Amino acid sequence: MNFTLSEIATALNAELQGDGSLRVTGAAEPGQAGEDDLALAMSPKWAEALQLGRARAALVWPGADWREMGLQGAIIAPRGRLAMAGLTQLLDAAGAESGIHPSAVVDASAEIGEGVFVGPLAVIGAGAVIGANSRIMEQASIGPGVRLGQGALIHSGARLGRNVVAGDRLIVQPNAVIGGDGFSFVTESESHVESARAELGQGKVSEEADPTWHRIHSLGSVILGDDVEIGACATIDAGTIRPTRVGNGSKIDNLVQVGHNCVIGDHCLLCGHVGLAGSVNIGDRSVLGGKVGVSDNLNIGADVVLTGGSIVLSNVPAGRVMMGYPATKIDSQVESYKALRRLPRLMRDLAASRKG
Repeated sequence: MNFTLSEIATALNAELQGDGSLRVTGAAEPGQAGEDDLALAMSPKWAEALQLGRARAALVWPGADWREMGLQGAIIAPRGRLAMAGLTQLLDAAGAESGIHPSAVVDASAEIGEGVFVGPLAVIGAGAVIGANSRIMEQASIGPGVRLGQGALIHSGARLGRNVVAGDRLIVQPNAVIGGDGFSFVTESESHVESARAELGQGKVSEEADPTWHRIHSLGSVILGDDVEIGACATIDAGTIRPTRVGNGSKIDNLVQVGHNCVIGDHCLLCGHVGLAGSVNIGDRSVLGGKVGVSDNLNIGADVVLTGGSIVLSNVPAGRVMMGYPATKIDSQVESYKALRRLPRLMRDLAASRKG
């Protein structure tokens, strides 16, 4: 890629200082930046590292004395990570190729929009609709009846099951699976799992030696809103009867499991290794940190934050910040943790007082 500082500043709606005609071909951390790189020095802690690189231009914090740091031009970034979002999008080397590769298998009944690229060994099933300017990369699989909006990017090895529906600008990272069957089985008579749950472990364990697990098939598929992103190796199960849903602007990280019938609101973040059991509802703008687990049939309100590693076993009201196992309000969890750390000392003091 090849841009002038002036072009980058305009794209970022940012302030340009110095020589706007300088050209850069990429971005780099300050210490590793070459002459044609834009150094990313968005806070004062990067000032010293700039001296180790050879950058002529940088993305810098407000008030930075970029001339003193030996630069010929600078773009001012009051909110550094936001500037990085725009810059990385601008510099992303993903091509804008179009056309269908000879090795791709596209059903004759599929509808392929203008400017679509279908890569080597990709498969598009019967009745699928691929929106304009979408890219289906190598070895991706689009099932029968799938409907993708405009500008989708389905990376290599991703799988979209039958009848998945997505809005515009969907991004699916490599090897994600959307629309597989949910994990839903039932025995002919009540299983010991059902009785254990109903009686909180106090009931009699079933004596049936070899219960047969009957599959409940998933007919509901998955519906994704606009601007949704699904991470690598993430899985979103199809609903049983009604669809599993993910709202507009929500982002799902790598290795996340979303169970059947879940409803995820708009602009949510689900970080790596989150696991949602079936029929969980998550309100708009909620954030689930890494390794959060949510039990089935629970409601998580809007604007909730669940810190990493939390295990949710009951409903969470809107606006709560929760932590721990089982998850409780973060201030309560911190107090409990402090008390637990004090427990050995308290037990020693108690033992000593009894001796006295």
